[in-house]
Amino acid sequence: MSSTYKILKFNSDKFQQVDDLVSIEEPLEISLKFKKQNDWITQNLSITMRTPGNDKDLVRGFLFNEQIVKKIEDINSIESYGDKVGKYNIQNKILATLNNSENVNISKIKRDFLTNSSCGVCGKSSLDALEIIKKDKTNLSEPRISKEVIIQAPNTLRHNQSEFSKTGGIHASGLFNSNGDLVVLREDVGRHNALDKLVGSVLANQQLDSKSQFITCSGRLNFELVQKVLMTNIGIMIGVGAPTSLAIDLANKFDMTLIGFVKRDSFNIYTNNKKVIVS
Repeated sequence: MSSTYKILKFNSDKFQQVDDLVSIEEPLEISLKFKKQNDWITQNLSITMRTPGNDKDLVRGFLFNEQIVKKIEDINSIESYGDKVGKYNIQNKILATLNNSENVNISKIKRDFLTNSSCGVCGKSSLDALEIIKKDKTNLSEPRISKEVIIQAPNTLRHNQSEFSKTGGIHASGLFNSNGDLVVLREDVGRHNALDKLVGSVLANQQLDSKSQFITCSGRLNFELVQKVLMTNIGIMIGVGAPTSLAIDLANKFDMTLIGFVKRDSFNIYTNNKKVIVS
């Protein structure tokens, strides 16, 4: 979702007034409704800055990736509500109603999930924090992908983005099969939101097969992004940019293959090269 702005562009030693497409960023207030004993409780959970569109996938993926729900089936409904507001006349509130409150992670709900589009859910201080909600590692040797598939994946991601070619200011996450075919792509002004939207979509449509798929993300790879992918049991993650030190440590701890700095004829494998066909 984008909007046109009039800007003053400097090029070839001269200024020119032109129309420029800019990615829309709007707040989304996420609330959770669940039953505690005999009473229904509605809890404000998060405010995140996002690109409007696929909001239900965003919420679905967020709840699963943060393990507020253990199974996607525990979400009964997700509905936008409230007045359409602002310059773009959209609803910026959304409510997720759970049908199995026994699986609600109350301690997660009590945390202050205040997020933004650039940093995601911050505040996890160590790798041990993730082990509380995830015990199993990813498959050590599956899937296996070729160097050609790795190099082509970011190009495929970029060429299939609907908004990047218009604005140049939006991130994407894509689910690929081991042959390099794109299965699903989601976009957002925030890297974390794009990944939440992707996970929410593939879970809802039962398209996830961790033994034969990998995920490619635009931009750099940090701890939060690696964590979200690990929750799906996907064992290969590719990024256009650099990983952070904690992202590498986390990927290594769970046998994930983490690949960054993918260019036309080069890339770096930071952890577990067993899943890359090198011959």
